[in-house]
Amino acid sequence: MIAIRDRVRFEETDLMAVVYHSRYLPWLEMGRVAYLRACGVDLNVLMEDGILFPIREIQVKYKHSARFDDEYEVQTTLREFNRAKLVFDYKVIRVKDGTVFVEGTTTNVFADKNGKIVRLPAEWFDRINAVYQTETKAS
Repeated sequence: MIAIRDRVRFEETDLMAVVYHSRYLPWLEMGRVAYLRACGVDLNVLMEDGILFPIREIQVKYKHSARFDDEYEVQTTLREFNRAKLVFDYKVIRVKDGTVFVEGTTTNVFADKNGKIVRLPAEWFDRINAVYQTETKAS
């Protein structure tokens, strides 16, 4: 699991003073990017190599509302991984008491610039797989 922390910004809240539902999606993206970065994968370099990383499916379960200035942690785990796709699980919690705001899952694929699904080259696969295998053995 890779965890990152941040605080709820005022502009992320709505008139009810809670985080607007769509604002959680960028937090999941922050977790996903941090996970890949921890694997030694820079998305800019991956894209320069002609490999894109689009989301094919996303599921989010809203459990409690986050509010302005709550410190939160995005916990990201790679549930499934192969040369064509990755499935990430997320949990967003309030740091001070562990309240779960959101649980979610994204399915990402690897694609070329035309949107055709491609197999991830060994150089990139091996980097992600090293972290994935460590997590798989730990659980």
